[in-house]
Amino acid sequence: MNKKLTTEEMNRLTPEAFHEAEKLPLVVVLDNVRSQHNIGAVFRTADAMCLERVVLCGICCCPPNQEIHKTALGAEQTVAWQYYADTLEAVRDLQAEGYTCYAVEQAHNSLTLEQVAEQITNHKSPITNCPKMAIILGHEVFGVQQEVIDLCGQCIEIPQYGTKHSMNVSVTAGIVMYRLSGALRAVKAL
Repeated sequence: MNKKLTTEEMNRLTPEAFHEAEKLPLVVVLDNVRSQHNIGAVFRTADAMCLERVVLCGICCCPPNQEIHKTALGAEQTVAWQYYADTLEAVRDLQAEGYTCYAVEQAHNSLTLEQVAEQITNHKSPITNCPKMAIILGHEVFGVQQEVIDLCGQCIEIPQYGTKHSMNVSVTAGIVMYRLSGALRAVKAL
């Protein structure tokens, strides 16, 4: 019989333990995401995947904020975050820190999410088993700015097969965070 786990059985980290826990070297950058609920959902998923941090850029609202809190459910207090007025500056700083940056966007020559996950799994580095990555997600209508795409040089695309060729930014973020964090965890386990 499938019986739901109790909170104790889930072995959830306390906020203090989360702050001390080793994080995956995956950063989520939000490029002018306007919906506070989408921002909160990204925080909540970043917490669930134990990711390094969220970077908010441009028109993104920042914590503390009641609308972010409605969907983040406190993850905005556990996940580290930064704010940049300019997404290009955020990406340049991440690249200077050794992160490979990917815009999550439908673009010519984009890589599928599975291709990027395979690249992670096949990654062999003499310094670390786990590559440092950043994913950039864009505005709900306009997507990632072209200048940001140009700076990243690489795009991740989630193949879609229906009549709509877009998904909500928080849904897209969740899919990408889940798949890439799984690949990063597999590499760390080697």
